[in-house]
Amino acid sequence: MDISVYRPGELSAADRTAWTALQSKAHLNGAPELANPFLSPEFTLAMGRCRRGVRIAVVREGGEPTAFFPFQRTPTGVGRAVGLGLSDCQGLVHGPGFDWDAQELLRACGLAVWEFDHLVEGQTPFEAGASGTFPSPVMDVDQGYETYLSGLRDRSPKFTRTTLAKERKLARDSDEVRYVHDERDPAALRALMEWKSAQYRRTGRSDRFARAWISRLLQQLFHTRSEPFAGILSVLYADGRPVAAHFGLRSERVLACWFPAYDPAFAKYSPGLILHLRMAEAAAADGIAYLDLGRGQKEYKDSLKTRELAVSEGWVTRRHPIAVGHRARRAPVRALRNAVLSRPDFFDPADRVLKRMGKIRSKI
Repeated sequence: MDISVYRPGELSAADRTAWTALQSKAHLNGAPELANPFLSPEFTLAMGRCRRGVRIAVVREGGEPTAFFPFQRTPTGVGRAVGLGLSDCQGLVHGPGFDWDAQELLRACGLAVWEFDHLVEGQTPFEAGASGTFPSPVMDVDQGYETYLSGLRDRSPKFTRTTLAKERKLARDSDEVRYVHDERDPAALRALMEWKSAQYRRTGRSDRFARAWISRLLQQLFHTRSEPFAGILSVLYADGRPVAAHFGLRSERVLACWFPAYDPAFAKYSPGLILHLRMAEAAAADGIAYLDLGRGQKEYKDSLKTRELAVSEGWVTRRHPIAVGHRARRAPVRALRNAVLSRPDFFDPADRVLKRMGKIRSKI
């Protein structure tokens, strides 16, 4: 393999165009998951403006780019997927029939280890290092919203009736309810981030928006717009005020759901669920094939989904002491986290403790 490694700002316009072309043809080449916007050049470039160590390996055959591998690297050679812990889809973007040697790729990138937690399906050379595989639910809307809604009624009749009834009640109790699929008002984004921060604190979770670089990243992506990619802020309004919002990323065929939140004052209407149905309707009208709800066990995801993708976590390593030390530190943490999340007898007590801590933090 002919492999060159670039900083984000060094990537040529021709290479960016080739990368986008690989994604746009992914569904035709039997790998539709590679069209995910988290694998787009725009996401990697935005990350490069907010975090150090972002690099892009370009694999060429006959002088032409055939694959793109975005990653983050520390000075010691520890590699991570771009946005590890934040991005919902990771891997190497390639064309049909492309195969690679993971060890050779890591060596060319100067990596002793590469860690991932949302590895896309079909990355065989990387999957050998996976320590676990997890479902990532999606909402298929490629046949149109009415087809999706009809299937939802069949799969989750009570959920569908209840959600639509709450939407009608919200309309009765408000002078006006409207939905904006692609809101460009920065004030609505600030409201979403404030709701989400409050939710993190209320449930005892770490507030992601307390990290300045994550807030900067969302601002970057909110203002990033190209033909195949955009940061999409969707907002549900009642009486002129936002009651639920979601910020995600769109490619040509995939809307990646990322940060949903709502105003707790409107909780009785389940505005977040109403918002997701409106998003599905608008996405179908825009030619989106599916909404990727992301890895994670949530009741609303189980109700909304039509099927599940699979994403993996783990490490690809070379024989190197840095790789041994990194895996020794990270493996127990991941194993404990997954054990808690997968077992209700562990998760429920831990969740109650976190929520009690959240209430205490909210009062301080």
